[in-house]
Amino acid sequence: MKYVLVTGGVVSGLGKGVTASSIGLILKACGLRVTSIKIDPYLNTDAGTMSPFEHGEVYVLDDGGEVDLDLGNYERFLDIKLTRDNNITTGKIYQSVIDKERRGDYLGNTVQVVPHITDAIQEWIERVALIPVDGKEGPADVCVIELGGTIGDIESMPFIEALGQFSYRVGAGNFCLIHVSLVPVLNVVGEQKTKPTQHSVRGLRSLGLTPNILACRSTTELDENVKEKLSRFCHVPLENIITLFDVSNIWHVPLLLRDQKAHEAILRALKLKNDGLKPALGEWTSRARLCDMLHEPVRIAMVGKYTGLTDSYLSVLKALLHASVACHKKLCINWVPSSDLEDATAKENPDAYKSAWKLLKGADGVLVPGGFGDRGVEGKILAAKYARENRIPYFGICLGMQIAVVEFARSVLGLRDANSTEFDPDTQNPCVIFMPEGSKTHMGGTMRLGSRRTYFQSTSSTSAKLYGSKSFIDERHRHRYEVNPDMVQQLEDAGLSFTGKDETGDRMEIIELPSHPYFIGVQFHPEFKSKPWKPSALFLGLVAAACGQLDTLLKKGVTKPSRSNGTSAIKAHLYENATKLPNGSLDVIYCNGNGLHV
Repeated sequence: MKYVLVTGGVVSGLGKGVTASSIGLILKACGLRVTSIKIDPYLNTDAGTMSPFEHGEVYVLDDGGEVDLDLGNYERFLDIKLTRDNNITTGKIYQSVIDKERRGDYLGNTVQVVPHITDAIQEWIERVALIPVDGKEGPADVCVIELGGTIGDIESMPFIEALGQFSYRVGAGNFCLIHVSLVPVLNVVGEQKTKPTQHSVRGLRSLGLTPNILACRSTTELDENVKEKLSRFCHVPLENIITLFDVSNIWHVPLLLRDQKAHEAILRALKLKNDGLKPALGEWTSRARLCDMLHEPVRIAMVGKYTGLTDSYLSVLKALLHASVACHKKLCINWVPSSDLEDATAKENPDAYKSAWKLLKGADGVLVPGGFGDRGVEGKILAAKYARENRIPYFGICLGMQIAVVEFARSVLGLRDANSTEFDPDTQNPCVIFMPEGSKTHMGGTMRLGSRRTYFQSTSSTSAKLYGSKSFIDERHRHRYEVNPDMVQQLEDAGLSFTGKDETGDRMEIIELPSHPYFIGVQFHPEFKSKPWKPSALFLGLVAAACGQLDTLLKKGVTKPSRSNGTSAIKAHLYENATKLPNGSLDVIYCNGNGLHV
């Protein structure tokens, strides 16, 4: 097994996750099998109880693991299915060591950070690296490990020590360290400054780790003299200093690495054969270019309570992007704070109220994502009502489905006090109730989590058609409330269809309004399985409905797009839009087995 460690320096938020994903992608494009591990130094056992405002979205895996959002990047870039153990936290490591101590596994020894914690970290990495994640038998060839946080953080010190020991134990030819650092440009002098990176590398080396490759984040490409200076002071070969400058979309990041021959540097460090072949990224290149060329907008209103931090809805945004590119539209998001739609805001802050409603009414489609807590719920209900009454395409996810049911019960059934028991435990008309198997005393890991099967009640429903007229689907869940089965018949009699249910038939998974152009709510989270080359079916339906393409999409039939079909579609779009490039640089487009070339 070969290991690639990605660390970060100077500041957080440099894009280590995207860099680690891109490294995995170019190695996979070189013919290697790749797996990924994310290390988060916080004491939480997992990300499940953390605020989206503080840590971004909670990403859910097939096995029910609630993990860091970077694992979503790994899955989307590498087309793999990770497990909860692919996300290592300080909490998990300490818990496992304490459990061993309580069982007497250490035979009366004094349990210490070194060697017991550091050994546990190394054992965890080696064990998880062997788990197949790409659907094939046997372990991967390379494991890409991302260490969260910044070099020098006190909470990551045990991991730094463990990784230093690990690199020595597995040997230089089996371990490659890539350090992602910042090279800022000061506006006053307009010069790229290397000192922060120099100090970061010095700190890294003082902790026992020496970088093989420097990946330097900057607004522009590094000057040659800057690279030479970094090489001299950081003791890194000049050809191993990579510039990760700002690009128009993150799909260009693997291309930056490829163009600067980062794969060759990694293969050299790992003593793997390199026949001089470029990574096979033809279709990836075409998709990145297509995304830049799209001009005609499709505008989706995102109505949520965490709109102040876009990472709170990262997977939803990625799924919308995948769908919009598939429809050859430029995605524009109208961020609508749900609480600003409420009557209370009209009195307290009229400008925010008017702005929120203007954004909602200016959208081609409305999406209400998941969430917890009662803040902004009435605003989400109002958004669902607006979309239903004005025949605007609507897609509700998890809570977004539940509030759509509540709104329907209030407006159509006339049950004015209809609500979820999450927000009003004493409501006389509980449309949404706490699941019987849920825990009311423990919050972490007690929801209905992971991949669950949904059975379509009719293959003629819009949702079933979007999924290719399958009889069932498997999607990922994260919820502790559900539609009240006792009210289902009453709601169906009024026109709301429950087109997807679980294996018992008692748990509602999909709702639709047959009389509406596109009004769908789902209890699961389809965004977690959307891929750039295979958009989530229901997100594709929303975007298609928002830009007038839904009927065409349904008539053609939604099938799994092969990579070659995706390339053909991109090729056709590039031919059609060749004259639209602003710089006029597109002269010839041709296609071969490796994709499109401009």
